[in-house]
Amino acid sequence: MNNDVDWKESTQKAEDMRSDAEGLRQDAAHMQQSAEDADSAVMAEESEKVCPPDHSAILYELDVHMNVSILYDYMLRHTYTSLQGLIATILGVMCILFFAKGAGVIYLVAGIIIIAYLPWNLFLSAKRQALNNEAFQKPLHYMFTDEGIYVSQGDALEMQKWSSMYQAVATARSIIVYTSRVNACVFPRADLKNDTSVLLEIICRHMDPKKVKIRQ
Repeated sequence: MNNDVDWKESTQKAEDMRSDAEGLRQDAAHMQQSAEDADSAVMAEESEKVCPPDHSAILYELDVHMNVSILYDYMLRHTYTSLQGLIATILGVMCILFFAKGAGVIYLVAGIIIIAYLPWNLFLSAKRQALNNEAFQKPLHYMFTDEGIYVSQGDALEMQKWSSMYQAVATARSIIVYTSRVNACVFPRADLKNDTSVLLEIICRHMDPKKVKIRQ
Protein backbone atom coordinates (compact mmCIF):
# COMPACT_ATOMS: atom_id res chain seq x y z
CA MET A 1 0.00 0.00 0.00
CA ASN A 2 2.80 2.34 0.95
CA ASN A 3 4.55 1.49 -2.30
CA ASP A 4 1.44 2.51 -4.25
CA VAL A 5 1.30 5.81 -2.40
CA ASP A 6 5.00 6.46 -2.98
CA TRP A 7 4.63 5.58 -6.66
CA LYS A 8 1.67 7.93 -7.04
CA GLU A 9 3.53 10.72 -5.25
CA SER A 10 6.60 10.18 -7.46
CA THR A 11 4.44 10.17 -10.58
CA GLN A 12 2.72 13.38 -9.49
CA LYS A 13 6.06 15.05 -8.75
CA ALA A 14 7.42 14.01 -12.15
CA GLU A 15 4.30 15.38 -13.81
CA ASP A 16 4.67 18.64 -11.89
CA MET A 17 8.34 18.90 -12.95
CA ARG A 18 7.40 18.32 -16.60
CA SER A 19 4.74 21.01 -16.32
CA ASP A 20 7.23 23.42 -14.77
CA ALA A 21 9.80 22.64 -17.47
CA GLU A 22 7.21 23.17 -20.20
CA GLY A 23 6.26 26.47 -18.62
CA LEU A 24 9.88 27.56 -18.52
CA ARG A 25 10.35 26.51 -22.14
CA GLN A 26 7.32 28.54 -23.21
CA ASP A 27 8.53 31.53 -21.21
CA ALA A 28 11.94 31.30 -22.87
CA ALA A 29 10.32 31.05 -26.29
CA HIS A 30 8.21 34.11 -25.55
CA MET A 31 11.28 36.02 -24.35
CA GLN A 32 13.24 35.05 -27.48
CA GLN A 33 10.37 36.08 -29.72
CA SER A 34 10.05 39.37 -27.85
CA ALA A 35 13.77 40.01 -28.28
CA GLU A 36 13.58 39.23 -32.00
CA ASP A 37 10.56 41.52 -32.37
CA ALA A 38 12.44 44.27 -30.52
CA ASP A 39 15.51 43.84 -32.76
CA SER A 40 13.31 43.96 -35.86
CA ALA A 41 11.62 47.09 -34.59
CA VAL A 42 14.99 48.76 -33.92
CA MET A 43 16.28 47.81 -37.36
CA ALA A 44 13.12 49.07 -39.01
CA GLU A 45 13.34 52.28 -37.02
CA GLU A 46 16.99 52.78 -37.99
CA SER A 47 16.16 52.14 -41.65
CA GLU A 48 13.37 54.68 -41.54
CA LYS A 49 15.73 57.30 -40.12
CA VAL A 50 17.75 57.48 -43.37
CA CYS A 51 15.96 60.10 -45.45
CA PRO A 52 17.22 61.81 -48.62
CA PRO A 53 19.04 65.05 -47.85
CA ASP A 54 17.55 68.40 -48.80
CA HIS A 55 18.62 69.47 -52.25
CA SER A 56 20.14 72.63 -50.80
CA ALA A 57 22.34 70.52 -48.49
CA ILE A 58 23.93 68.52 -51.30
CA LEU A 59 27.49 69.64 -51.98
CA TYR A 60 28.14 67.26 -54.85
CA GLU A 61 26.44 64.33 -56.63
CA LEU A 62 27.94 61.49 -58.60
CA ASP A 63 26.80 58.36 -60.43
CA VAL A 64 29.33 55.53 -60.11
CA HIS A 65 29.55 52.76 -62.69
CA MET A 66 31.48 49.76 -61.40
CA ASN A 67 33.21 47.43 -63.84
CA VAL A 68 35.95 44.78 -63.85
CA SER A 69 38.74 47.30 -64.32
CA ILE A 70 37.67 49.52 -61.41
CA LEU A 71 37.07 46.57 -59.08
CA TYR A 72 40.43 45.01 -60.00
CA ASP A 73 42.23 48.28 -59.36
CA TYR A 74 40.56 48.58 -55.94
CA MET A 75 41.32 44.96 -55.02
CA LEU A 76 44.97 45.31 -56.00
CA ARG A 77 45.40 48.40 -53.85
CA HIS A 78 43.52 46.88 -50.91
CA THR A 79 45.39 43.55 -51.04
CA TYR A 80 48.92 44.81 -51.57
CA THR A 81 48.65 47.25 -48.67
CA SER A 82 47.48 44.45 -46.39
CA LEU A 83 49.62 41.93 -44.50
CA GLN A 84 48.56 39.11 -46.82
CA GLY A 85 49.74 40.91 -49.94
CA LEU A 86 53.02 42.02 -48.37
CA ILE A 87 53.86 38.51 -47.15
CA ALA A 88 53.11 36.97 -50.55
CA THR A 89 55.25 39.54 -52.35
CA ILE A 90 58.20 39.18 -49.94
CA LEU A 91 58.03 35.38 -50.14
CA GLY A 92 58.00 35.45 -53.95
CA VAL A 93 60.93 37.88 -54.13
CA MET A 94 62.93 35.79 -51.66
CA CYS A 95 62.45 32.68 -53.80
CA ILE A 96 63.75 34.51 -56.87
CA LEU A 97 66.74 35.87 -54.90
CA PHE A 98 67.57 32.36 -53.73
CA PHE A 99 67.58 31.24 -57.37
CA ALA A 100 69.85 34.16 -58.34
CA LYS A 101 72.30 33.07 -55.65
CA GLY A 102 72.60 29.59 -57.11
CA ALA A 103 69.63 27.71 -55.70
CA GLY A 104 67.71 25.30 -57.91
CA VAL A 105 65.37 26.40 -60.68
CA ILE A 106 62.49 25.28 -58.50
CA TYR A 107 62.95 28.50 -56.50
CA LEU A 108 62.55 30.59 -59.63
CA VAL A 109 59.39 28.72 -60.61
CA ALA A 110 57.98 29.01 -57.07
CA GLY A 111 58.75 32.74 -56.93
CA ILE A 112 57.03 33.44 -60.24
CA ILE A 113 53.98 31.40 -59.26
CA ILE A 114 53.68 33.10 -55.86
CA ILE A 115 54.01 36.60 -57.32
CA ALA A 116 51.70 35.95 -60.30
CA TYR A 117 49.01 33.95 -58.49
CA LEU A 118 47.62 36.73 -56.30
CA PRO A 119 46.96 39.35 -59.01
CA TRP A 120 45.51 36.69 -61.32
CA ASN A 121 43.22 35.44 -58.58
CA LEU A 122 42.15 39.01 -57.80
CA PHE A 123 41.33 39.60 -61.46
CA LEU A 124 39.13 36.51 -61.57
CA SER A 125 37.41 37.64 -58.36
CA ALA A 126 36.81 41.14 -59.77
CA LYS A 127 35.39 39.69 -62.98
CA ARG A 128 33.11 37.33 -61.08
CA GLN A 129 31.79 40.12 -58.83
CA ALA A 130 31.24 42.52 -61.72
CA LEU A 131 29.19 39.90 -63.57
CA ASN A 132 27.28 38.32 -60.68
CA ASN A 133 26.78 41.06 -58.07
CA GLU A 134 23.48 42.79 -58.74
CA ALA A 135 24.69 45.93 -56.94
CA PHE A 136 27.21 46.47 -59.76
CA GLN A 137 24.73 46.04 -62.59
CA LYS A 138 23.26 49.52 -62.11
CA PRO A 139 24.87 52.87 -61.23
CA LEU A 140 25.27 53.82 -57.58
CA HIS A 141 24.16 57.39 -56.89
CA TYR A 142 26.26 59.25 -54.31
CA MET A 143 25.33 62.51 -52.59
CA PHE A 144 27.84 64.41 -50.45
CA THR A 145 26.66 66.70 -47.65
CA ASP A 146 28.26 68.28 -44.58
CA GLU A 147 26.79 65.39 -42.58
CA GLY A 148 28.15 62.49 -44.59
CA ILE A 149 27.95 60.44 -47.78
CA TYR A 150 24.58 59.15 -49.01
CA VAL A 151 24.40 56.29 -51.50
CA SER A 152 21.26 55.09 -53.24
CA GLN A 153 20.29 52.47 -55.78
CA GLY A 154 16.66 51.94 -56.63
CA ASP A 155 14.62 52.34 -53.44
CA ALA A 156 17.56 51.61 -51.12
CA LEU A 157 19.28 54.51 -49.36
CA GLU A 158 22.19 54.44 -46.91
CA MET A 159 24.27 57.11 -45.22
CA GLN A 160 27.69 57.12 -43.59
CA LYS A 161 28.75 60.02 -41.40
CA TRP A 162 32.08 61.71 -42.02
CA SER A 163 33.05 61.16 -38.39
CA SER A 164 32.89 57.38 -38.84
CA MET A 165 34.96 57.23 -42.04
CA TYR A 166 38.09 55.12 -41.65
CA GLN A 167 40.44 56.39 -44.34
CA ALA A 168 40.66 58.05 -47.76
CA VAL A 169 43.19 56.90 -50.36
CA ALA A 170 43.69 57.13 -54.10
CA THR A 171 44.90 55.05 -57.03
CA ALA A 172 45.54 55.96 -60.64
CA ARG A 173 41.94 55.00 -61.42
CA SER A 174 39.89 55.89 -58.34
CA ILE A 175 39.41 57.88 -55.17
CA ILE A 176 38.61 55.44 -52.36
CA VAL A 177 36.94 56.30 -49.05
CA TYR A 178 37.03 53.44 -46.54
CA THR A 179 33.98 53.28 -44.28
CA SER A 180 35.69 50.51 -42.27
CA ARG A 181 38.86 48.42 -42.53
CA VAL A 182 37.30 46.21 -45.21
CA ASN A 183 34.47 48.26 -46.76
CA ALA A 184 34.84 51.25 -49.02
CA CYS A 185 33.17 53.66 -51.41
CA VAL A 186 34.99 53.72 -54.75
CA PHE A 187 34.78 56.80 -56.95
CA PRO A 188 36.28 56.14 -60.40
CA ARG A 189 38.15 59.04 -61.96
CA ALA A 190 36.37 58.19 -65.22
CA ASP A 191 33.03 59.06 -63.57
CA LEU A 192 34.45 62.10 -61.82
CA LYS A 193 35.85 63.45 -65.10
CA ASN A 194 36.98 67.01 -64.34
CA ASP A 195 35.52 67.01 -60.81
CA THR A 196 38.29 65.06 -59.07
CA SER A 197 39.55 68.21 -57.33
CA VAL A 198 35.98 69.00 -56.19
CA LEU A 199 35.63 65.62 -54.48
CA LEU A 200 39.10 65.83 -52.93
CA GLU A 201 38.28 69.24 -51.50
CA ILE A 202 35.08 67.89 -49.90
CA ILE A 203 36.93 64.89 -48.46
CA CYS A 204 39.79 66.96 -47.06
CA ARG A 205 37.38 69.46 -45.54
CA HIS A 206 35.23 66.88 -43.72
CA MET A 207 37.68 64.11 -42.73
CA ASP A 208 40.43 64.12 -40.14
CA PRO A 209 43.66 65.05 -42.01
CA LYS A 210 45.36 62.01 -40.43
CA LYS A 211 42.86 59.77 -42.24
CA VAL A 212 43.42 61.31 -45.68
CA LYS A 213 46.26 59.47 -47.43
CA ILE A 214 45.95 61.18 -50.81
CA ARG A 215 48.77 62.96 -52.57
CA GLN A 216 47.35 65.80 -54.62
